[in-house]
Order: sequence, then C-alpha cells, then structure tokens
Amino acid sequence: MDKMTGINEKLKKATVGIAGLGGLGSTVAVALARAGVGRLIIADFDSVETANLTRQQYFTDQIGKSKVDCTIENLRRINADVKVTGHREKLNADNAPVIFAEADVIAECFDKAQEKQMLVETVLTKMRKTIIVSVSGLAGYGKSNAIRTRRISPRHILVGDGQTGIDSEPTLLAPRVGVAACHQANAVVEVIIDEIEL
Repeated sequence: MDKMTGINEKLKKATVGIAGLGGLGSTVAVALARAGVGRLIIADFDSVETANLTRQQYFTDQIGKSKVDCTIENLRRINADVKVTGHREKLNADNAPVIFAEADVIAECFDKAQEKQMLVETVLTKMRKTIIVSVSGLAGYGKSNAIRTRRISPRHILVGDGQTGIDSEPTLLAPRVGVAACHQANAVVEVIIDEIEL
C-alpha cells in the first residue's frame, strides 16, 4: 500500500466530533468532508439566521432551519460517502461524553468562553482517549499569521491568536474565522494521520 492510500484509509476510518456549527464548526465540517474523513458526529441546538450567512456555511434558503439538518444536507452534496450523525441539542458536561463517545478527535467550535472551557475540561477528564482541538482568540479581522496551532498537552491542541475573542472584538468576519477553522481542521487531520491507531 502506498503512502497516499494509507493516509486516505486512515481518514476514511476516522470519526470526528464537531461541537457547534457556527462559523468555525460549519467550516470545519466542510473541510473534513472534503478531506475524506469517514464519519462526523455533529451537535448544535441552533437554527440558521440571516446574520449567520456572513461567515457560516449556509444558504439563504436554509434560514430558519436547524443547523444540524442543513449541515447534513450540505455535506451530502460535497461528499456522498461521509457518514454524518447529527444531534440537535445543547451540549453540556453530561451529554457530551455520550454524544461523542465514538469520536477519535473532537473539534470545539463554540463562541462563548464558558462553553469552550466546559467542553475541554469534560473531554480531558471524562474521555481519556479522545483528543480535543479547541479555539481561543480569532475575532475581528486582519493578521492571519497571528493565528497559530499549539500543543497545550498530549490531548489538547489550541488554535488562535491567544488575544482577541468575541467579547473583545465586535466584528466576526468570514476570512479570519475561516483561517482559524482551517487551522482547526488541519490539526484534526494531522492527529488522524500521525497519532491515531485505527
């Protein structure tokens, strides 16, 4: 088996959880589906709003519909082979380990700091074999190269500039959110290829 075939097989056998389907999560989902990840477990309780269209992977005819349902619909058009399990519910410390029980890696794609902290702590304390890729600091615009990917611990990878956040910057623009989301998706792919025995 050549190297590319081996990489594709690893991606196809992997399961990735995506927590939140906003600007980060909807973009991470698209990137991973295009990369050939075999199964995605997605969770979000929200619906698509007009304001979301500036930076999230949805369309005008999806306004008012569940983000989970719309993401599944969009991913099927991109990669008919990807298996997507959707959960239309708000994640918490009790249900996250159940919803993402089969995930090899989880992408934390929340907006609020307390939700980010909850998921990271839940994964690190209750899901002993799962790796989490979280984001902190990406709001505003400009300085794409300030967004970096760093290993915080053996099971925690952090993406962001470490400074700007949704509370400090009133503007969320698609290019900067997209840069962070693609960093996040790339980190997930690297974990699958280099670290996970499937």
